[in-house]
Amino acid sequence: MYKLSEVMPPAFFELHRQIRSGSVSEALCQGGRGGAKSSYISEEIEVQMMRHPDTHAVVLRRKENTLRRTVYNQYIWAAGALGVSSRWRATVSPMELTYLPTGQKIMFFGLDDPGNLKSIKLPFGYVAYVHFEELDQFRGPEEVRSVEQSLLRGGPIAITFKSFNPPASAANWANQYARESKPGQVKHHSTYLETPPEWLGTRFLADAEHLKELHPLAYRNEYLGEVTGGGANVFENIQLRAITDDELARFDRIYRGIDWGYYPDPWAYNCMHYDAARLTLYIFDEAEAYRKGNEETARILQEEKRITPYDLLTADSAEPKSVADYKAYGLNCRGAAKGPGSVEYSMKWLGRLAAIIIDPDRCPKSAKEFSEYEFERDKEGNLISSYPDAKNHHIDAVRYGMQPVWKQRGE
Repeated sequence: MYKLSEVMPPAFFELHRQIRSGSVSEALCQGGRGGAKSSYISEEIEVQMMRHPDTHAVVLRRKENTLRRTVYNQYIWAAGALGVSSRWRATVSPMELTYLPTGQKIMFFGLDDPGNLKSIKLPFGYVAYVHFEELDQFRGPEEVRSVEQSLLRGGPIAITFKSFNPPASAANWANQYARESKPGQVKHHSTYLETPPEWLGTRFLADAEHLKELHPLAYRNEYLGEVTGGGANVFENIQLRAITDDELARFDRIYRGIDWGYYPDPWAYNCMHYDAARLTLYIFDEAEAYRKGNEETARILQEEKRITPYDLLTADSAEPKSVADYKAYGLNCRGAAKGPGSVEYSMKWLGRLAAIIIDPDRCPKSAKEFSEYEFERDKEGNLISSYPDAKNHHIDAVRYGMQPVWKQRGE
């Protein structure tokens, strides 16, 4: 019989504890090669099923023809690692594992035809665990959500496991999904560096070190699970993390920017702190609105964001009437000075900072824009050093707000 502390990847002990406590409805497991995501999830689901005899599990991949050599074998391995192989019977047609003491089932499906899920017939109980392996290969969040709604329909336990190695592009839907948060979700990131070396073998470790020396950007994506952008991202200094209340209390250099918009482009507001000694920009507040006039957006700033007449707002100077309106409503607003090369200079200034830290919960729109913003490409698809004027409203609000800093530094 198994001893979990000896067979479960150490990086997942805390996640296991949270799941056992009943506080988790979704485990989003991402990271690089060798991070033991699939090993952990297959063990966790089998352990939980053996503890809850009325539960079943469904394991999914995008293509049915990939099941047998990936997740199906993985779950057979997990039973062996736990020392309970004799209790699980594996069959290929239908592709499933059955827990012999109770008749519980782990069923494997590809989503080539989503109608396959309608064939699920349970002898008793309910589906409590769903595992999406290689999440980024599914068609998108709508497909995943539809499957969850179909499968998780009864019983006190309902946990979704979603595992993937982040693609290089921040615009990939799975990377976008991973930047969002929802109640009951736990995000977990693991790499081979946290996996016991003897589990990986000398060849794996040697290959990782070779790629690290030869192609460091590819190494960071493939082995560290970082969203590197593949060289196309304008901002490679982005850090998405929570900005704590203690940090906020220490912020003393506050800057605020406005990008005018109505529809289809939004009005955008951002609030930042700049740590000049560490060349670090913190983006910790935002607002966005469609189809709202100047009086309405001024009210958002005054009533929701508590902006006073003493707080400076730097806005796009292309709309002097809007700047004048804000002043009339009691806001200390001024237009950003523009000139030849100002866009390029301010963008390069942002890109050369040591870090741009964005709180994705407080500023989800800003996190999305900065993470996904890429250089333009020519008609052959080659990258060119030009900044697209699209999907950059919060980026512009930040540029305008930070003008008092970057304007001093050499434009």
